[in-house]
Amino acid sequence: MLKGFRDFVLRGNVVDLAVAVVLGAAFNAVITSFTKDVLGQLIAAFVGKPDFSSVVLTLHGTDIRVGNFLTAAVQFFIVAGAVYFAVVLPLNTLMARLQKPAPEAPSTNKTCPECLSEIPLAAKRCAHCAQPVA
Repeated sequence: MLKGFRDFVLRGNVVDLAVAVVLGAAFNAVITSFTKDVLGQLIAAFVGKPDFSSVVLTLHGTDIRVGNFLTAAVQFFIVAGAVYFAVVLPLNTLMARLQKPAPEAPSTNKTCPECLSEIPLAAKRCAHCAQPVA
C-alpha cells in the first residue's frame, strides 16, 4: 500500500504540479505587487485612481454595487496585460528563437527522364508517357 503511494507521489506529473502551484503562488505575489504598486500608481498619476466602488445602481430600493465589479474588471485587465507583455510575449519570442526549423520531408516523387513529369518513387513506368523508369 505504501509502495503504491510512493510511486504515485514520485511520478513526474504530481511533482511537476506541486512545483507549479508553489511557483504560481510566488509569482502571484510578484504580479500583484507590480500591478498594484507600479502600474496602478502610474495610472493614478495620469488619470486618477481607477476606483469605481462609488458607482451604485438602485433598483426597487436595493443597492447594486456595479462599481466594485468595474474595479475588479479593470484590475483583471491590468494584471492580464502585465502577464502577457512581461511574461508570455518575451517567452514566446525566446522559444521561437531557440526552436530549430523542422527538417524537410523526403520527396515521395521523382521526375520522369523522358517527359519530366512527377511520378511516385515506386513507379516503374511513367503514367504520362509510359516510358520505363529506372
